[in-house]
Amino acid sequence: NTTKKEICEQLPDIMATLRKKSFEYILDSSLKNFLPDIPGEYFCKEEELGSRSDILVAIGGDGTVLSAALIGHTHDKPLVGINFGKLGFLADVDIKSLDSFLLELKEGKYFIEERMVLQADSSKEDRLLGVAFNDFVIDKGSWTKMIDLELYVDEEYVTTFPADGVVFATPTGSTGYSLSAGGPIVTPKAEVIAISPISPHSLTTSPLILSPKQKVTVKAYSQFNTIQFNADGQRVEEMAS
Repeated sequence: NTTKKEICEQLPDIMATLRKKSFEYILDSSLKNFLPDIPGEYFCKEEELGSRSDILVAIGGDGTVLSAALIGHTHDKPLVGINFGKLGFLADVDIKSLDSFLLELKEGKYFIEERMVLQADSSKEDRLLGVAFNDFVIDKGSWTKMIDLELYVDEEYVTTFPADGVVFATPTGSTGYSLSAGGPIVTPKAEVIAISPISPHSLTTSPLILSPKQKVTVKAYSQFNTIQFNADGQRVEEMAS
């Protein structure tokens, strides 16, 4: 996360620690401006990181981990997050414990935990919308009024409700936006989809838990003609309703 000054300042120390522990490393080319004295062969473009690495390291908070997770998912590479100060649900290695973590990694004292992801596509536009590690969110966007959401599971109609939007969360994402919307906290060991309406105008609309083997279909209707769709709160686009 290059927006955090303290991370950029500590990059040389992190690299020195890697060298001391006999780890080879390569850096995202976006870091080159912060490390002008490092030779060019230590850098590569983001799209090459996955194919050239055995393990990906994201330095920052949960948002940084989620960005890097897309690379790891594409190239089937493990990912570890190094946290800087704040509470991180996903970045679980504290910068102060980097030495001991690298030692354990070198000695094989680790395990790789698999996490469920969601995939979404648009039948209206006939295209893949992407994958999410935390959640997909459909919301009203810049429209000030609620939108109507029609929910189907395995092609079977479930319910229609007016709301500001709806969150579809993985167990990993259950402690994020889904929790703020009244959704349950789900252990990562449970593979489920948690569906949580955002401020529904209804006395009976509650969160819904589904199997990941089930297909969820949503039809969204807005008087504004567009709704907002986002993956992990990072990849956002306006779509026709």
